[in-house]
Amino acid sequence: MKSEWSNSWKSSMQPRKQRKFLFNAPAHIKQKKMTAPLSKTLRKEHNKRSLVVRVGDEVKIVRGDFKGKKGKVEKIIKPNERVIINNVSRVKVDGTKANAPVHASKIMITKINLEDSKRIRSKK
Repeated sequence: MKSEWSNSWKSSMQPRKQRKFLFNAPAHIKQKKMTAPLSKTLRKEHNKRSLVVRVGDEVKIVRGDFKGKKGKVEKIIKPNERVIINNVSRVKVDGTKANAPVHASKIMITKINLEDSKRIRSKK
C-alpha cells in the first residue's frame, strides 16, 4: 500500500489499511467524517439527515458508556474523530475528573449552533 493518501483508493478488507487510509487523509476528508445524525425534529425542519459537528452544538450520546447524557460540544479533535462534551467526564485513578472523548458517530445533534453564516446557507 502506498504511504501517501490517494483519492483513487477504493477499499480494503484489512483494518490496518482502512486505519492508515483515514490517518493519512487530508483535513477536508477528516472533516467530512465528523458528521452526526440529526434528531427527528431537526430532520423535518432542515430536510437533512446529518450535519458536521461544530463547537456549540447541543448533542445527546446514543451509544457507549455515557448513553443518554446530553451536553454542549466544547472541543473537536479531528485526528481521532472525537468530540469533547461538557457534561461527559471520567474519574481518573487519582480521583481527578478528566474529559472523556466521544466518537462523532455515537452522538446525535439535538440543537444546531447557527452562528456561522456559511452553516445557515448549507442547511437550506
